[in-house]
Amino acid sequence: MQKNTFGSMRRILCMVQFHYADFPISEKFVLIIFLKKGLHRPGARTTIHIFSAADSSGMLSAQEITHRFLDTKLQVHPEVVRYILEQDEPALIERIIAGVPKDTIVVSAKHIPGVKPVRDGMRFAVDPDVEVVSGSAGTSGAVNGTGDYLHYFRDRYSRLGGMIRSRVGAMPIEGLTKNSRYRQEECTVIGMVVEVKTTTNGHRIAEIEDSGGTISVLFRKDRPVFSDAERIIHDEVIGVKGKLSNDGKLFFAELLYRPDIRIDNAPFKSGQPGKAVFISDTHVGSNTFLDASWNKFADWLSDSDYSYLLIAGDLVDGIGIYPGQDTELTIKNIYEQYDAFGAMMQDLPSRMKIIISPGNHDVVRGAEPQPVLPAQFVKEFPSNCVLVENPALVRLQGVRVLMYHGRSIDDMIGLIPGASYEKSGQMMEEMLTRRHLAPAYGRKTPIAAGKTDRLIIDPLPEILHTGHVHIKGITNYRGVLGINAGTWQSQTKFQKQMNVNPTPALAVAVDLQTLVPETFSFA
Repeated sequence: MQKNTFGSMRRILCMVQFHYADFPISEKFVLIIFLKKGLHRPGARTTIHIFSAADSSGMLSAQEITHRFLDTKLQVHPEVVRYILEQDEPALIERIIAGVPKDTIVVSAKHIPGVKPVRDGMRFAVDPDVEVVSGSAGTSGAVNGTGDYLHYFRDRYSRLGGMIRSRVGAMPIEGLTKNSRYRQEECTVIGMVVEVKTTTNGHRIAEIEDSGGTISVLFRKDRPVFSDAERIIHDEVIGVKGKLSNDGKLFFAELLYRPDIRIDNAPFKSGQPGKAVFISDTHVGSNTFLDASWNKFADWLSDSDYSYLLIAGDLVDGIGIYPGQDTELTIKNIYEQYDAFGAMMQDLPSRMKIIISPGNHDVVRGAEPQPVLPAQFVKEFPSNCVLVENPALVRLQGVRVLMYHGRSIDDMIGLIPGASYEKSGQMMEEMLTRRHLAPAYGRKTPIAAGKTDRLIIDPLPEILHTGHVHIKGITNYRGVLGINAGTWQSQTKFQKQMNVNPTPALAVAVDLQTLVPETFSFA
């Protein structure tokens, strides 16, 4: 019997290894006994857990971690479980349990010893209060042929891989596969997903590559990591902890890392009063545009103290976007559509700053990043409008807002199990987890590759503002508020065919001092 002391000797973990001959079972197993001594919780008792050695990879599983907290009558947030897995430090569980207040029900990130809120980057007071950090006019650049694609993907791998490397050490793939000393040793590799598929037996195999080599990674369906593996999509950058096969051709995965947001991320909040309103997808010119609802919204803004209005694309319905569109338009001239939109902006309070980015229905190239609207179409826009690209990062009184229309949501819905247009909040979380707005290349979302990947989410915003799906979604993921306010267009014929039910005539307002969202309906 081997005794290992965790924490302050309040709990003793005894691990006993038995062999096939000792018990009538078909595999080795581990008997783990927790002797709880002097805990601050009533009813301390001896608890016995039996875990299969075949399910043990030398580190605790998510289920085992959860059970340890449940033994002390504590629930634990999945983010805490993920953090413990990544740290690969079993003693951390005991330190967390020893430090939580007696009235705690759910253990969250704030209960992890040593984890303190950390803000991403410095903020300075600026004049004016609206600052375009990235995505100002002329920064999207031209498409220069295939030569930039190599730089584009190298930049993506380098920056996203660096985010993972900041949390875990990793080996180059070539160094791992060409050196036999690492066979059957636990290690971590980082790579971009080249291909991912499901085997005939239901396992998941991903081929990943770094700058020096490629390797196939097997995610077994009977391992806890499989749930993460089901969400792997092409061209995202991941880290994988596991072991290399004896022949060096296959890597057996036990834990998956993504660039993700740090668990201790703390959002910046403005030190002065200020409120912003978020909308998207007005689709002016369509016969389903909700003119009466918009007039209610405009009157409401006139009577309010909001300082900023942000519109995330699809300002007009456009021309020739889809077959037969002309039969669904009340304004069939593209210039007149933008003139009508400009007139709507002129009716809004001139004290407000209106930040406008394009979408896939607007009169710019379809490939992202999309440039600002051309000058000939915005002649009727008032001077308080600030035109930005898609995507664009702006600061409102120091608060970072990442505006992205959200066309890549179409791709993610087709690639991630359980994803749907009704879950736009989840789709924003998927972007944040991968630290990328459009990770899957060469699908429905056209991307103009440049020397750098402008779609990487770096630096972190306080607010991610999207649109495109016409369905409201609000989420708060590790200190980042995700907002999709829906649309100002009622259900279209195409949406009826696809059984998509929009949530029209909504606006989401955020107090920049608290970052608390509030939804208003003008239907």
